[in-house]
Amino acid sequence: MERKSGILMPIFSLPSKYGIGTLGKEAYKFADFLAAAGQSVWQLLPLGPTSYADSPYSSFSTFAGNPYFIDLDTLVSDRLLKRAEINAVDWGADPRHVDYGKIYEHRFALLSLACGRGWERDREAVAAFERENSRWLPDYALFMALKRRFGMKSWMEWPDEDARMRTPAAMESYRAELADDIRLFTYIQYLFYKQWDALRDYVHGLGIDIVGDLPIYVATDSADIWAEPQFFQLDEERRPQFVAGVPPDSFNDDGQLWGNALYDWDALKADGYGWWIRRTEGALKLYDVIRIDHFRGFESYWSVPAGAKTARNGEWRKGPGMDLVGVLKGWFPQARFIAEDLGYMTPEVMKLLADSGFPGMKPLQFAFGEGGEGFLPHNCAYDTICYIGTHDNPTLHQWLGLLTRKELAFAKKYCALSEEEGYDWGILRMGQLTASQLFVAEMQDYLGLGDGCRINTPGVVDGNWQWRALPGELSPALARRIRELTARYGRLAAAAGKKAQAGA
Repeated sequence: MERKSGILMPIFSLPSKYGIGTLGKEAYKFADFLAAAGQSVWQLLPLGPTSYADSPYSSFSTFAGNPYFIDLDTLVSDRLLKRAEINAVDWGADPRHVDYGKIYEHRFALLSLACGRGWERDREAVAAFERENSRWLPDYALFMALKRRFGMKSWMEWPDEDARMRTPAAMESYRAELADDIRLFTYIQYLFYKQWDALRDYVHGLGIDIVGDLPIYVATDSADIWAEPQFFQLDEERRPQFVAGVPPDSFNDDGQLWGNALYDWDALKADGYGWWIRRTEGALKLYDVIRIDHFRGFESYWSVPAGAKTARNGEWRKGPGMDLVGVLKGWFPQARFIAEDLGYMTPEVMKLLADSGFPGMKPLQFAFGEGGEGFLPHNCAYDTICYIGTHDNPTLHQWLGLLTRKELAFAKKYCALSEEEGYDWGILRMGQLTASQLFVAEMQDYLGLGDGCRINTPGVVDGNWQWRALPGELSPALARRIRELTARYGRLAAAAGKKAQAGA
């Protein structure tokens, strides 16, 4: 396998006139930027419809696409919307950050107009899409229609117990009553996947792979748990008995209480792990490589009693381990995975990683502090993926400012950092030269961005998932500099390199 290099850039972070990045022109321009920069990987965050706190890791469905990412200009070209209808909307005045309140307020009204104009015209194509996605789409569309019916409350708080418990009579009745909204959410998914498939084909044509995140857990308020509660640790009233999190550590005395309903691994195993097979199959329709978030949870997971205020009083319980990993590798022998193997590691977790054959992660931001020796560039072996940091870490520029005097002195000496090159570019150079098969940096790292440009701060509710690149920020000069660094250390993608030379 050739050495590769890539950039982490969420869809929502693309420039846009309409408040949030989409699958439209700027996504294609970013793919061209990657090719010009000699990159062969575009890494994304999850693409699902977001719920609480707008986190892509808390989605109403593990299969559905985010309605916010549907490009409005493309809908105008497709005669589903009028330019005046889009221009009449206030999308927010800050091009650097997403205003999710304004997006939520206006986006669905426009998508409803598009559905009204396109449903009959696209009836055959939509029907084919429904058949291809019959395992999840009807339940998701009904779930979202019911959420609208009940004021967007969590399904566990719906006032109609029959709807919450999915009695056959209630399902039949609501499918009739809510037919218009069911049609809307079905059509929205049709539009999303139509635009996604076109973009993915274009990216592939440039010789670029797409790496996508698969969160280990699904949101409790999701169509996944509502539709198939038998695969989760719920009580007789279909409420979580235990929820997910991580234990206390040196960073957080209370641990992290994520609150996701936990899997019933015995039930999943008895079903042949069919739910996970379907979930992985769905992810492979979107991505070429799947990064499994919180991989250590496959070995053992932190279980916290539902209703607890912190994650302190949880306990470790055994996960499926190689039993599940073996099933996924057997069903998808050509699939490529990355294991997010960060956090509390044990010999058992490290053995699972080795047995899986999946490459793990080596973020350089972990390398220069206490206990960071294993993350130093000379310890980044070929069977790893080297990162500057993850979406949960500061930007490279922020991180450099947070180092202690001792840590910075070590980094400067180890990496031969200089003001002439720039400390940021010196760390990027070290990532490129590692032996890791793939090196990935966030777009902000190449741009040298600091305050206000971090993707996510764990444990902080506000201000996350908002950063956007500005129009024109991804310049040809920046692409050339990235390409030169990538070529210097043998990571230049052949297809991307040829395109860059042709366009020079």
